Amino acid sequence: IVGTLWMMILTAFLSIPLGVGAAIYLEEYAKNTRAIRLVKLNIQNLAGVPSIIYGMLGLTLFVRVFGLGRSLLAGSLTMALLILPVITIAAQEALRGVPPTLRQAGFGIGMTRWQVIRYQVLPSALPGMLTGIILALSRAVGESAPLLLVGATAYSAYLPVSPMDGFTVLAVQIYNWIDQPQKAFHDLSAAAIIVLLVMLVLLNSTAIYLRQHYRKKGSMG
Repeated sequence: IVGTLWMMILTAFLSIPLGVGAAIYLEEYAKNTRAIRLVKLNIQNLAGVPSIIYGMLGLTLFVRVFGLGRSLLAGSLTMALLILPVITIAAQEALRGVPPTLRQAGFGIGMTRWQVIRYQVLPSALPGMLTGIILALSRAVGESAPLLLVGATAYSAYLPVSPMDGFTVLAVQIYNWIDQPQKAFHDLSAAAIIVLLVMLVLLNSTAIYLRQHYRKKGSMG
């Protein structure tokens, strides 16, 4: 559980700023050129790449080339790459859903482009962004194949206390326990599945609550 929480926090810290920043640039700043259209198409294609491919990329790039070893940081960077296209696409869709009149009203009173984005566009797009972000993190929590490649262990005798420590996560534990012949391991895997489902339900419930909260706040404003 601790390894899963570490993985979620590091993955969110690495992927959310990049994904939202890329979406803001592509939707609010970039011109509709052939190169930008190609970038958007590639982002959509990357969202459909099997997770095991990201695991192979993480093993080659982060574990071996960058020398991070089989650490939490290498796993988190791999998972950040996995969900980055999903976050970017969700943020793009949320930005496209903001009425153009909000932007025009901001420009009409002399606001700069960044001020329009910060005070007009982002508050309106925030509910959709949050929903996409939390759903992307939910996907990362349930993944095991990429983490097996980058070094998530079958058993860890200590809790990770830094990003460079070894780690395991619930999904990997479930995979390993259910493969054992003893019935006790099957019982453990069933209990771990319930814990993982509770974590996913809490994440999705948080997404629903935040969406409703910011929608209500935006309508009141």
